[in-house]
Amino acid sequence: MNHAQQTVPLLLVADINRSRDFYCDGLGFEITKKWEPEGHLTWCWLQHGGAGLMLQRAGADHASGGTRGKGVTFYFICEDAEAIYLEISARGMKASKPTVAFYGMKQTFISDPDGYELCFENQTGEA
Repeated sequence: MNHAQQTVPLLLVADINRSRDFYCDGLGFEITKKWEPEGHLTWCWLQHGGAGLMLQRAGADHASGGTRGKGVTFYFICEDAEAIYLEISARGMKASKPTVAFYGMKQTFISDPDGYELCFENQTGEA
């Protein structure tokens, strides 16, 4: 039996250029693949180390931006959540100050322009 190797979420976004800037310029992701029919970015695959996600411009048949990211949180396991917090804060991004959750993970949270919540976390040994 073959096993799944990676999960790569697809995020529908209201303004793909704004979202691309948020993820690439703000969080340090890199575009590895993209689709630009008629010269307009419509879809892209972003990578940050071993983590990936895809952005796609939402069409008229998709849910409105007000409900799109509600209740969705993506957890990125990283080496040092504090370092990520400092790095993205230096770029002008507004992330939460890192805290340690009851289960021992140091976490910093940030929401993207469509309301998707992102958490960068690392194990601390505290619990």
